[in-house]
Amino acid sequence: MADAKILATIERSETEQLQISISEYKGRSYLNMRIFYTTDDGATWLPTKKGVTFTPEQLDLLEEAIQDARKEFMAEEA
Repeated sequence: MADAKILATIERSETEQLQISISEYKGRSYLNMRIFYTTDDGATWLPTKKGVTFTPEQLDLLEEAIQDARKEFMAEEA
């Protein structure tokens, strides 16, 4: 597996973060969203089994779901 290109990191706690990255496996590219943890004050971040992987073909569906969620949240605030 090639090195992942991290697109975003979302802090969940002092010892846990969500990393959104693009990586390659067996010649195919994937979008990964995975929880990472640290036991050394953030010097090293290790992956957990908690996560999800998307193929490029699934990104349109994911984007639509995010847009729908955004509309729902905006409607709640109005």
